Amino acid sequence: MKVSPKLLLRIYKTLRAKYGHLKWWPGDTRFEIILGAILTQNTSWTNVEKAITVLKKRGVLKVEAIHHLPEGELAGLIRSAGYFNIKANRIKNFTHYLYQIHNGSLSKMFLRPGKLLREELLAIKGIGPETADSILLYAGRKPFFVVDAYTKRVFSRHKFFRQTSPYEQVQAFFMTRLTPDTPLYNDYHAQIVNLAKRHCFKKNPDCKSCPLRFLFSLPA
Repeated sequence: MKVSPKLLLRIYKTLRAKYGHLKWWPGDTRFEIILGAILTQNTSWTNVEKAITVLKKRGVLKVEAIHHLPEGELAGLIRSAGYFNIKANRIKNFTHYLYQIHNGSLSKMFLRPGKLLREELLAIKGIGPETADSILLYAGRKPFFVVDAYTKRVFSRHKFFRQTSPYEQVQAFFMTRLTPDTPLYNDYHAQIVNLAKRHCFKKNPDCKSCPLRFLFSLPA
């Protein structure tokens, strides 16, 4: 299917009209959003929220506190997020980078040009493209389109690209057709996730009531 910028915007506007603005990503601070982006790897958001709540109750949901917290203790606090030892190590890798390169300042970090900062984040062990782009978009308010399994599932079913397409290829698919617009990228990704959870299930998708069912009538 030939996909135009107009069609991608129509898809977004259809979802927005159906579900409203989804106000994603939840988080009181930039650092909380960053931790959420790391903690949500391979787990549900419900489990992430439990871990975030524990960190808040312990009063350690701050860059300096997490940086100086022993890794083993951090792992115990985020146990509900699963893979807690691995994720604790990844969080510590991030704070080590933040202190080593940006003197512990998120404000300084986000002054970096987007492409350069993305390269720095990807160089941190345990930070992949999806996590890096989530940090850039939601915490840094920089226009990088986030791609996840839901994105590939929804759009590959309509033959926009293959589900096995590489991350960078899928991201380029959106970013070459949509104007660099942080609020748009922010809510578009949230709408895709919401659609996948409501209709575009991994097995037995509910296509009949899907707001994007009009796509089936478009010429291939």
